[in-house]
Amino acid sequence: MPGVSPSCPSDVPAPLRAWMARRGWTPLAFQEAAWRAALSGRSGLVHAPTGFGKTLAVWGAPVTAALATARVDRADAAPTLRALWLTPLRALATDTVGALREVVQGLGLAWRVEGRTGDTQTAARRRQRESPPDALVTTPESLSVMLSLPGAGQALSRVAWVIVDEWHELLGTKRGVQTELVLARLRALSPGIRTWGLSATIGNVPEAMQALLGAGAPRGVIIRGQEVREIIVETLRPAKIERFPWAGHMGLALLPDVIAQIERAATTLVFTNTRSQAETWFAAIQRERPDWLGRIALHHGSLDRSIRERVEAMLCAGTLHAVVCTSSLDLGVDFRPVEQVIQVGSPKGVARLMQRAGRSGHRPGVPSRIIGVPTSALELVEFAAARDAVAAGAVESRPTASRSLDVLVQHLVTVAAGDGFRPESILPEIRSTRAFADLTDEAWSWCLDFIRRGGPSLTAYPQYARVVPADDGRLVVASVPTARRHRISIGTITADQHVRVCFGNGATIGSVEERFVAMLRPGDRFTLAGRVLELVHLRDLTAVVRPAKALRGMVPRWAGGRSPLSTELSRAVRRRLDAARRGCFDGPEMAVVRPLLDLQAAWSIVPAMEDVLLEVVRIRRGHHAFLFTFAGRLANEGLGALLAWRLARERPITVQVTANDAGIELLTGADPDLDEAAWRRLLEPEGLSADLAACANTGELARRRFRDIARIAGLIFTGFPGEVRPARHLQASSELFYRVFTAHDPENRLLEQARREVLDRELEIARLQETLVDVASRRLRIVHPGTLTPLAFPLWVERIRTQSITSERWIDRVRRMAVMLEDAAAVGGTGTRTRKGRTRSVRRHRQPAEAPGT
Repeated sequence: MPGVSPSCPSDVPAPLRAWMARRGWTPLAFQEAAWRAALSGRSGLVHAPTGFGKTLAVWGAPVTAALATARVDRADAAPTLRALWLTPLRALATDTVGALREVVQGLGLAWRVEGRTGDTQTAARRRQRESPPDALVTTPESLSVMLSLPGAGQALSRVAWVIVDEWHELLGTKRGVQTELVLARLRALSPGIRTWGLSATIGNVPEAMQALLGAGAPRGVIIRGQEVREIIVETLRPAKIERFPWAGHMGLALLPDVIAQIERAATTLVFTNTRSQAETWFAAIQRERPDWLGRIALHHGSLDRSIRERVEAMLCAGTLHAVVCTSSLDLGVDFRPVEQVIQVGSPKGVARLMQRAGRSGHRPGVPSRIIGVPTSALELVEFAAARDAVAAGAVESRPTASRSLDVLVQHLVTVAAGDGFRPESILPEIRSTRAFADLTDEAWSWCLDFIRRGGPSLTAYPQYARVVPADDGRLVVASVPTARRHRISIGTITADQHVRVCFGNGATIGSVEERFVAMLRPGDRFTLAGRVLELVHLRDLTAVVRPAKALRGMVPRWAGGRSPLSTELSRAVRRRLDAARRGCFDGPEMAVVRPLLDLQAAWSIVPAMEDVLLEVVRIRRGHHAFLFTFAGRLANEGLGALLAWRLARERPITVQVTANDAGIELLTGADPDLDEAAWRRLLEPEGLSADLAACANTGELARRRFRDIARIAGLIFTGFPGEVRPARHLQASSELFYRVFTAHDPENRLLEQARREVLDRELEIARLQETLVDVASRRLRIVHPGTLTPLAFPLWVERIRTQSITSERWIDRVRRMAVMLEDAAAVGGTGTRTRKGRTRSVRRHRQPAEAPGT
């Protein structure tokens, strides 16, 4: 659908124009386009960079409409909820309430603007039910809870506006599916409601709007911010790089340069990709600059909410010099004091880089600047490629999610707990969502049967008959206790069980995962919130700690930290390598990394855009095949498992697989002796789904995935607030359901969903299919270098790090191998020549042998 970006018209609402003039602001063209479209009754999506004024673009219409009707509204009319603002993060709710109130008060509109999230006190929620505010800022989960309350239909029937902030963050997730369902319910309860979304850094804008508005909705309008914000991408570069790098090998080597950059700016956000990395960098900066105590802070999702809110307030007030953070600060209202952004490690995606860069210069007309800090030499190529992609506007698309029946059955129980529903009436509403547009009659019947009796295998257990028919034909919740348990369980966010970390006086510091703290003994030290803590005791999922006297401790590890290289960034990396192959090392990053790529070209090749590089190497006891697809870690993990299984199917052979973003390593004891035709057969796209299901232990992966599905679908109750249920008990419960369904209800759709999610989300089958098709269309360059090349070395290191079983430290073995390879390069290295389309190595000297046992 075409975007709307007209020249500035003269019909800006007069009160809004006057208020902006008093603040010295001039409406932007896209803001006026949004006001005009919304006031004419249309719905749509505003797509503009971070800090461009999207909030005012969508909020201007509801308040202007309210001013126009205020003259005719009765003064004694009952309070009515008129506008809903959905935010993906409850941490943003307070800031959003403040931003919306500022406009309301500036216009003199007698509106109450309040927030409701899981942190809102019970008394405040009760007051909001009795006397609703005019505008409510809430989350998808809290809105679902509101729908589960008796009288929800009447309470929400006069909502005229619903605005979904940061829609791109919800799109493609189960929270996004939940949001689609509650929006469809609002459209049914309040016909004519206007729906608007706010989004930045997304490639598939029309598809995102369709998911927001639903199928069959009147044609929406896309409003695009036309002013192009300049994004300056710079990097800190080491004076000299190692030609045999590995992930994270630079470590904190660039810490002095980072500190120098922080000193030059008033306020800096230092983004890392994981919480563990944030803890490590914050501690390192503190050690180097103890005089910054109180002026630098740490912010990530596992810190206590009170700590995060204090950091956010200090950041907004401009009293902090730097904050080391994760994606917890990717989103937000307006941190105007932020002068620069530093990104530690490759961002792995163009959208993520742009989102984080947008936190600096967070205003129209001000350029955004981000400084990349590579943690390995090859990340210099990724930063250079990311700059290219940003300049080209090559932003990743967000695929929409579908067929999440666990979310659908939760939603049905939610509506049943409120006013109830008639199946024939709610089905068109559900099919109006993009997520369930293709919901079959059979799947719908299964969902109804599941909530009414738990399906055929749970009929004998009355607690799974959560919904029953009422006298008038509606389906309603079975009992008050059932409704209470359901409201507590509403939501789709699942994670490993977390342990609260607190001092003996009860003051909470944050949380760590249960599996991490289970490895600790009393007296062991670890870091959290930038402090070194000593474990006193662990009881009932609470770890009591005290400050440790030591300066260092173990850094916790949290699941879900690593992001794979995105499709757009992968293409940009391949283009940079292709340019290097042709002798073009444009940009400071490529100049620094040139010695590495020159050596790669001397010992093997640097792949062209039309090439797929396969290096076959024999080192001491093993035969190694390194295939470079640049398809991202998850797709490469699936590809490695697939190739190993297909190879073992043809002959008795044992294969070890290692994967990273660039490619995979296949290690065998015997020489598989494969020619190009044999490799092409292994890389055949046909039969991918069946072979992947057979090879990747999808049964065990589906078993683990099923735990989250069972929780969302309401089979597992995680407990009332304050009630402790260890993760092993929840796992045992989900395991029991999995076995029962597998044995007695093999067609259970939740089992099928678990298997599908493993393929789609953990093995990225869609991207893997795309990769295999792409490989089939490209030239396969099989090279036989005499030893590990600079591109292969990181894969070799990854295997040593994860599979090492000797008493020798893995890092010492890696460094020794790197030294031997550098020595080999210094005395002439190995050469290659091509014979009949096949590149073969010419050994010029004795090659370094791999360490014993590897």
